[in-house]
This record gives sequence, C-alpha cells and structure tokens, in this order.
Amino acid sequence: MISTEVGQHVDIDGLRTFYVKKGSGTPLVLIHGGSPGACALVNWGANIDFLADSGFMVHAYDQPGYGRTDNPDDFSLEFRTRHAKAFIDAMHLDRYVLMGNSQGSYIVARQALEDPRVEKLILVSSGTLAPRGASARSEEMSREHSERLAAYTPSLENMRALSMQTMYRPDVVTEEFVRLRYEMSTGKNAESQTKRQGTPAPRPVYGDLKNLKIPVLLMWGAHDSGVSLDRSLSLLESIPGAELHIFDNAAHWVQWDQADRFNTIVRDFLKA
Repeated sequence: MISTEVGQHVDIDGLRTFYVKKGSGTPLVLIHGGSPGACALVNWGANIDFLADSGFMVHAYDQPGYGRTDNPDDFSLEFRTRHAKAFIDAMHLDRYVLMGNSQGSYIVARQALEDPRVEKLILVSSGTLAPRGASARSEEMSREHSERLAAYTPSLENMRALSMQTMYRPDVVTEEFVRLRYEMSTGKNAESQTKRQGTPAPRPVYGDLKNLKIPVLLMWGAHDSGVSLDRSLSLLESIPGAELHIFDNAAHWVQWDQADRFNTIVRDFLKA
C-alpha cells in the first residue's frame, strides 16, 4: 500500500484539493469511485507505485468531499465531473491517459468524450456509466449495492464489513487498509456522504460512447456483487474497438483483488 505521507494540495476553483504525483513519462490521471472512504490513496494504493515505476507520470487526486480535499457547496456528481476537468487543466497536461474506478469511470468517460487531449481510457467496474441491467437479478444487485453504501455509518467494524463486500479476497482487506479507509470516511467526509444522497443523477452518456475514437479497456470482477457482468458486456458493445478483461476471484475493486495482474494489463495496454 502506498505511503500516506505522500501528496500535496492545489487550489481548484476555491477548493483545497489533495493529490499525489509520482513518476515521469506519459501523464496518467486516476479518478477514484464514490463509496464511503474512497480517495486516491485508498482506491489506488496498490497501483500508483507500480504505474509510476512503469514510465507514467501518475496523478491521483481526491474528489471534492472525499479524502483530504475540501467539501464543496455542490455535492453532485456533475460538479465532481467539472472539478475533474479543472484539476486536469491545473496540471497543464498536453496529452494524457485516464483511468476511473466505479463512479470515477463515468467522470473519465465524460472527460474523454469532451477533451481531444485524452489518448487512451480505462474503465473499471462502473455501474454509473453502464446501462441498466437486462435481468431482474441485475437490477436487484444494483439496488442492494446502493443501499449498502447509503446505510454505512463510520466505524472500524462497519468499514471492515463494507470492504469485505468491495473486495472478493479476504486477505486483501488488511487492518491497515480498513483503518485508512475508515479514517477517510469520518468527519467532513461523513458529512459529505450524507449530503450526496438525493443529489441529481448525472446526465447519461451511454448513448455517446459510440463516438469514442480512442483505445478503451474495460476491467471487471466476475464476483462484483453490485454491478453485474451483463452490464460490462453492454458497455463493450457500445464502444467501438474496446476490449474487456474479466477477472475471476475479484469483485468491485479489481485493482486490489488482482493487483499484480491488473497492473500488468494496464501497463501493457497503455504502452501498446
């Protein structure tokens, strides 16, 4: 797990925004998801060092209301999407690649559709971006996933239970991981979790994905209890030339459950 001692802050539209910048080479922006305790160091803690050592200038930041970034006045995903663009602009990136996890995949897809500087795109386990599931079971999984996240109240015990559902492999859910994710779910971040509930849904972009003209990689866990596999296939069918990698023994955070293989596939895809 990456050291929690790294990182710095930058002002993005009046919000003190925490980010990690490591490595040199092609800029790679990592955007985390929206679950309790999510942030750059929690979601991408098993990936940042490897990708930085593989020849990428990694930028991983905390979204508004998450991690060590200030809480905003607007808690909507639409605002977080605008903040992502402002962060990338503040980094002065001429060309770059993007990877998003869960709700972060919606944000990076929006960015890729709107910004010609994006060269490649990786989407990891995104129910926000994918269309609704075709089966009743898929819809039930999605509803139960949302209810679990909304019901979370900060405690080490509750975070351990939540993380055991986020991941498939119990050995990945270490005490160090649980404590950091728990700490990132308390205080101002617990307040923002409450205020995010009931905010307007972002505009759907599923129908626009056919317009992507860049290489796209989809990554999915076969045991994701919140976002069913049929939704990954729908995304695959909607994006011209995309490729899909499904991991056994992995759930919603593939980047942790299968970190070694995940990192290698990401590196090879981006360098191809």
